[in-house]
Amino acid sequence: MNRHESPILQSPEAAGAALRTFFNIAEAWNLNETDAMSLLGTTRSTYFRWKANPDNARLSRDTLERLSYVFGIYKDLNILLPRKEAANTWLSRENGAPLFGGRPPLERLRGGQVADLYQTRQFLDAQRGF
Repeated sequence: MNRHESPILQSPEAAGAALRTFFNIAEAWNLNETDAMSLLGTTRSTYFRWKANPDNARLSRDTLERLSYVFGIYKDLNILLPRKEAANTWLSRENGAPLFGGRPPLERLRGGQVADLYQTRQFLDAQRGF
């Protein structure tokens, strides 16, 4: 482990907990496997290996960053839209904000870029007044 990695975040327990949380969010958002892989920025084989056995995953800093944004987006949506159905379908509904150009936010996130997760999180934080 290099000096920039957190031993707590790199532990198998933390990786397993983070991935289980992600898979629960993906289910709540009704994401298909391709969309879930895009958000994680991973290959099909890695995705299914992690899904089958999350406690054996080793997560890169990129994956940890992606998970952090997904968790933040989920939190923001549940604060802004306290009805579960509204929060869980927000990514799939058309959005007139300039960031999304009238398209569902999920379409932007399908590109698999960390920057899109970051910008979506920033947008939601701004809606919350942060």
